[in-house]
Amino acid sequence: MHAVIIRSFDEPLAVDEVDLLPLGPLEVRVRVGASGVCHSDLSVSRGYWPAQLPMIAGHEGAGSVMEVGRDVTRLHVGDRVIASFVPHCGQCWQCLRGRAQICELESSMRQTHRGSMDGREITAMAGLGTMAEVMTVHEASAVRVETDLPDDQLALIGCGVTTGVGAALWTARIQPGASVAIFGCGGVGLSALQGARVAGAAQIIAIDPEAGKRDAAVHLGATDTVDPQATDPVLQVRELTGGRGAEYTLELVGLTETMRQAYDAAAPGGTVVFVGALRSEETLMLPANDVHSTVKSIIGCRYGSAQVHRDIPRLISLVEAQRLDLAGMVSRRLRLDEINSAFAALEAGEVIRSVLIP
Repeated sequence: MHAVIIRSFDEPLAVDEVDLLPLGPLEVRVRVGASGVCHSDLSVSRGYWPAQLPMIAGHEGAGSVMEVGRDVTRLHVGDRVIASFVPHCGQCWQCLRGRAQICELESSMRQTHRGSMDGREITAMAGLGTMAEVMTVHEASAVRVETDLPDDQLALIGCGVTTGVGAALWTARIQPGASVAIFGCGGVGLSALQGARVAGAAQIIAIDPEAGKRDAAVHLGATDTVDPQATDPVLQVRELTGGRGAEYTLELVGLTETMRQAYDAAAPGGTVVFVGALRSEETLMLPANDVHSTVKSIIGCRYGSAQVHRDIPRLISLVEAQRLDLAGMVSRRLRLDEINSAFAALEAGEVIRSVLIP
């Protein structure tokens, strides 16, 4: 089968032939219908995070089950599935405490070989490798869904939508009537914005330097927009909220500068949610006494705090009820061999989400 391969860091990617390995007892083979192109894919290809190369790229995808291992019980041939880049084993210490977003099975999934190339077994990003014609995954990393939604929309739920909507609903737990500031309006940010709208926020302030993304934010429910290149976003958020700041601020960029802005833009007693992923070596500095005196809550968010077998069907129901717009977030549909064009558009801020169709 053909797959996008990361052979070396910070180099153009290419599509190569990958041989499938024998299916393990708890593994399933999935024919990929679509794979989203996320900033995390770009970060891994640039070497911002540790990775074992060569590697099959991609961690946001959906498709249909082709084959199941002998001990698989959750899935059957023909099932439609969304790939979950964090597995949910349901049995580890974290899963049993309602924290499946940090399932302890994940570390072993990242080291598992998912194919063979040039006679050498290789891994796949997040244990998935969605940028391929076929992916082999542990059953704990595939969520069965019953829906008629197309794969290009379902793929987004595999990462960006679950992370963003979940950040609003299940991490921040935004209350009806609240004020919310969204720092960054890419795929994850616009998902968080929609989550804030679903939660009943009365004021949603979208902050992004790209005019097209601010326009998209208004279409999806923002009440106000801020261009951080034209004005101080912290002062602007305060001005828009009666001088006190937003009750909830969500940072979805993954930069220490915007993380600090999100903290400063939060009202006393407010909630600050850090969603964007940074380089491993980055450090965030905050004024220690201010953290104490303003009684702000700071929450790290991973995968939207989602419990995937419970929450992914909920997200699909919201899409089917037309309360979440995923179709409008798919900016481009490309072939696997157009991955470098997809990365270029992502870096240029030209798209909300590109989707690769094998």
